[in-house]
Amino acid sequence: MRASGTFKVADFTPAPVPSPAIDTALPVGVATMDKQYEGEVAGRSATLFTAAFDQAGGTGTYVAMESFEGTLHGRAGAFNFAHSATTRGGGRESEFFIVVPASGTGALTGITGTGGIAVDEDGTHRIWFDYELGQ
Repeated sequence: MRASGTFKVADFTPAPVPSPAIDTALPVGVATMDKQYEGEVAGRSATLFTAAFDQAGGTGTYVAMESFEGTLHGRAGAFNFAHSATTRGGGRESEFFIVVPASGTGALTGITGTGGIAVDEDGTHRIWFDYELGQ
């Protein structure tokens, strides 16, 4: 099944990062994020976000682990999902998105699947899950 929706970042808080043992051309940062979801995907998530990114050029890669609480197609529960992508000053590439196996609770117990994130030209953030619910 596919559930889709939109989301907004309600909070983005950079976290302190110890100085890396290796210097590279892009700084590595860590942050926590809170997101709000609407649509067939409705609820909220708490995210651990890590990136090596050049703000001026829009080039870099991020890796995120999210803990989602809410509903997919009205089924209430919680689960984890992970995603990453790379940008080179434009669109997203080398994307990865997966529901963490065995992480579902409530009516989302046994959830497995993949999904994706897209950002429209107007800045609207879209998310979708292609998922199955186990027995």
